[in-house]
Amino acid sequence: MKRNILLISLFASILLASCSGTRNLTKPEIDMPDTYSDNGSVDSLNIADIDWWKFYSDSTLYYMINEALSHNRDLLIAAARVEELGQLYGVDKLCYLPTITGALSADHETNDYYNKKHSSDSEFGFKARLNWEIDLWGGLSKARQRSAAQFMASVEDRRAMEITIISQTATAYFNLVALQNELNIVKRALVTREENLEKAYLRFQGGMTSEIVYQQAKVELATTAALVPNLNRRITLAKNALTLLMGRFPDDLWAISQYTLDENLPERLPIGVPSTLLERRPDLRASEQRLKAALAGVGVSYSNQFPKLSIGITGGWENDGVSHLFESPFSYILGNITGTILDFGRNKRKYKASIAAYEQARYTYEKNVMQAFTEVDNAANSYRQMQLTADRRRELRDAALKYVDLANRQYLAGSISYIDVLDASRRYFDAQIALSNAVRDEYLAIVDLYRALGGGWTR
Repeated sequence: MKRNILLISLFASILLASCSGTRNLTKPEIDMPDTYSDNGSVDSLNIADIDWWKFYSDSTLYYMINEALSHNRDLLIAAARVEELGQLYGVDKLCYLPTITGALSADHETNDYYNKKHSSDSEFGFKARLNWEIDLWGGLSKARQRSAAQFMASVEDRRAMEITIISQTATAYFNLVALQNELNIVKRALVTREENLEKAYLRFQGGMTSEIVYQQAKVELATTAALVPNLNRRITLAKNALTLLMGRFPDDLWAISQYTLDENLPERLPIGVPSTLLERRPDLRASEQRLKAALAGVGVSYSNQFPKLSIGITGGWENDGVSHLFESPFSYILGNITGTILDFGRNKRKYKASIAAYEQARYTYEKNVMQAFTEVDNAANSYRQMQLTADRRRELRDAALKYVDLANRQYLAGSISYIDVLDASRRYFDAQIALSNAVRDEYLAIVDLYRALGGGWTR
């Protein structure tokens, strides 16, 4: 028996060395350029290596991100998925080992057939059975590789989810701070407009100006005041978005109305060489693992076309009485070679389907690599353009402030009309809002670049 098993194993090894169901499959075609097209960056340091707080020294944001990483439901779902596939991988890791089952039995049979003597028969037994499938065609090993790749893909999916949650939290936070800053600008403008209205009223009552100046001041005040309700609504929505991301309801978190975004962001950020994307981005690593899983699936389908060899050994004790049970040993050995004689091409079609699934995974991986490269290129270019925009907006705000000062002086001197003062005031108000939004967009561009480069968050 042992000799026969050795001969079968040797024959299987020869077959496995001479044929493979995955040998002729096409490998992914990845042709990464040497530099990013927008600025030819080949920095050895990557922004993903720099700690988050080096950019945003904000304890509130740091707290929110840590809360999101601890309580966000999507991230908890991803963690549970990792646990699920980890346990299934643990099952497949043991595929080479036999299965041992046991049975303890007792039965009593009586027979009273016609024209025959009454008889009774009792039987007691304790048996254990060992079943062991020999991995003739590599199907078990391929199944193990597929399970391992699926597990690693889930791990990378969780890491990608972390980067997504971090980016979404930072984006929601910066939008909220920008809205708060815009509301503060509106409130300051309301104070100025109320003062202007009071002055216009006094000048109108004193006969120094016509009523039209007074009405213009009222219109300007009402127009500015009408902005407040919509800003309050958007601020509430932004807070609720952060609450959902953090997965909890913080009571004392929203005392940030005095916080403003720092206008002095880095002029140039290290990006790194394009080839490092394949190592850094967890979504690309997950896609690579799914490609490996699909490749292993082809091997599993290929092996299912051939017979399977299994060995069964049953041993124990069996007797018609309990007292002498362990004096009556029992053993049974069985070897099976089972396979499909005729399935009208079902297994062959399943094999071809697994090849098609591999091709889908290969194309998906190639597409994801190209998409990741373009995302970094777009994000880097967007950050530089947002910087230029913020610089121009800052110049516009400073010029508009000087315009307001000169307009007020010339109006008091009687050189210009009040409509010119209103025009200067509106331009300065719009310039402040535009600068606030431009600085926000700078922050959001860094978040987008950080996400595109594969994160690097250290908890």
